[in-house]
Amino acid sequence: MRNAEEPRRLQIGYLLPTRENVMRGDHGVRSLLDAAHAARDLGFDSVWAGDSLFARPRHDPLTLLGAVATALPDLDVGTAVLLPALRNPVLLAQQLATLDQISEGRLIAGIGIAADNPAVRAEFAAASVPFEQRVGRLVEGMSLCRALWSGEPVDWDGRWSLRNVILAPEPYRSGGPPIWLAANVEPGVRRAGRLFDGWFPIGPSAEAIEKNRRILDTAAAAADRRTPTTAVYLTVCIDRTTELADAQIDRYLEAYYGVPARYLRAVQACCGGTIDHVTEFLASFASAGAEHLVIRVVGENRATLSQIAERRAQLV
Repeated sequence: MRNAEEPRRLQIGYLLPTRENVMRGDHGVRSLLDAAHAARDLGFDSVWAGDSLFARPRHDPLTLLGAVATALPDLDVGTAVLLPALRNPVLLAQQLATLDQISEGRLIAGIGIAADNPAVRAEFAAASVPFEQRVGRLVEGMSLCRALWSGEPVDWDGRWSLRNVILAPEPYRSGGPPIWLAANVEPGVRRAGRLFDGWFPIGPSAEAIEKNRRILDTAAAAADRRTPTTAVYLTVCIDRTTELADAQIDRYLEAYYGVPARYLRAVQACCGGTIDHVTEFLASFASAGAEHLVIRVVGENRATLSQIAERRAQLV
């Protein structure tokens, strides 16, 4: 881990448009790998992939990121975010350890519990996972993953039962990849502070990030832990005017999630406007304490990434 005195350089990541491509009927992977190459060439530090079965159909993130990590050995890869409760944790531990080996320690496991809506509940039902138990399954499942990543024999009594098992391969990094918990509400923020390596909210504002970081600090200190990394998932659209960009974002959110945009904007950090406006928006999260910005683009991805890359010096 970093020394307490070591400064943390602002990292900027790009969310691969897996959901958007599938919505357009493009089920291939080549364009996603090309997009990852473009982000790397523009100086982005990481690329990310989301997770869903039926609620928001898209490519499997772990398989896809294995391809990205192989093609781009100088880029971090991460899940934004993975739903571990949908998966058996023994299999997940092996998958993440393998992906950490493929990436040679460049994997970040962003995880979440999923929103409560009919489509997500149906997804959990299809996977035969009780939706109401998703928090407990996430916490216990990730604890079991960490135990299995130790390389030592594991006995486990809980939702899963193991007797003297040793998992291979071990992760590339001792202890496994860092785990970042997505959470906007206070119990989740405290959980991130107590148990995980990072806190990974989706918004809704820089002010909320600054307020919740104090909760994160307190929870980490009470558990005698260093404050986890703060990363933020942000949605941006660059256009000639705020009105045009915001209209694009609203159409995008409603197509992506199938619910009115006003509900999503209440919990997600979104910004539409000129590059000046978007730069100010991104910089506000860095000022609020975010150390890693993961950017989801609405509109022309490459042009947007290029403009953001040109303004990077203004974000710190």
